[in-house]
Amino acid sequence: MIRLPARPATFSFEPTRTALVVIDMQRDFLEPGGFGAALGNDVTLLQAIVPAVASLLALALAREQGMLVLHTRESHLADLSDCPSAKREGGAVGLHIGDPGPMGRILVRGEPGNQIIPALAPIAGEWVIDKPGKGMFYATGLEDRLVAQGIESLIFAGVTTEVCVQTSMREANDRGYRCLLIEDATESYFPAFKQATLEMVVAQGGIVGHTANLSALSAAMTEDRA
Repeated sequence: MIRLPARPATFSFEPTRTALVVIDMQRDFLEPGGFGAALGNDVTLLQAIVPAVASLLALALAREQGMLVLHTRESHLADLSDCPSAKREGGAVGLHIGDPGPMGRILVRGEPGNQIIPALAPIAGEWVIDKPGKGMFYATGLEDRLVAQGIESLIFAGVTTEVCVQTSMREANDRGYRCLLIEDATESYFPAFKQATLEMVVAQGGIVGHTANLSALSAAMTEDRA
């Protein structure tokens, strides 16, 4: 059992029953010329966490420990049959899911912009979950797979903190998973939104889950290996 200092209290987990979840580190959200930049966002804010996410994967804390790793992509079928009109009609004027974008059709599976950035590309044995919603459980079949794997705890990283990361954590919490969000491995286009989300996660004794820095997790894992 690994124990590390976290907010609001110590977080404990068994690596073999834990999955590292990397949310939506996709080209369209992080790269210049992608969908996120086209909406007027500063993508350098999201790019700043790439080294921390890479460290999570490289240490792994996952890959070296035999911990399950899963990556999510917000994505839709080419015919948009899994994209409700309410979602497609939302967003910035003139830019909608399925429209031609700087890196192919926006948020459509198989398009260049929908791929995970090369620096964090999944390796053999890691799961890639294509999700049509903000949360990773909706219409993905993920819950059954996690149950079959015996997973009890989830460690989260990725973007954006207040949207897909938070939604996925709340979904996981409702399903009984113990959740830890790595603060320096998640980010938002709006720093104030990230900070507010972190506070919401740990409020009222950890109503959604726990948060900690990568250094605390790394130190706990290193001590366990010693």
